[in-house]
Amino acid sequence: MPAPLPTQPDDLSIGDLAAATGVSRDGLRFYEARGLIRARRRSNGYRAYPLEAVELVRYIRTAQQLGFTLAEIGEGMTQVWQQPDTDAAVTALLREKLISIDARIASLQAMRDAVATRVGLPCPLATT
Repeated sequence: MPAPLPTQPDDLSIGDLAAATGVSRDGLRFYEARGLIRARRRSNGYRAYPLEAVELVRYIRTAQQLGFTLAEIGEGMTQVWQQPDTDAAVTALLREKLISIDARIASLQAMRDAVATRVGLPCPLATT
């Protein structure tokens, strides 16, 4: 269960965000370096994240668990946030991912079948 959020609006420290999302501080810095999340800097130089970053990081983590790369997530987030119907935009991304996964499964099945037909056959490189 995620840790409770602080009561200060629009001002999560990196530790607060890490505790609320289960993503390490290094992971959050990595997401920030990739442009997936943004922080402003406090007067002391520390990062300060808006409360919305919690949902954004959870979105990123879920997308990763579904097989999306960080590049795909970054592109997809841009597309999703620009659409008036974000549910439809996410559904479209998921459909595209299903097509990609099905193509990979078909390719792997063909490779498996090719290997299976060679099991037990003599090595084609062996000399007789």
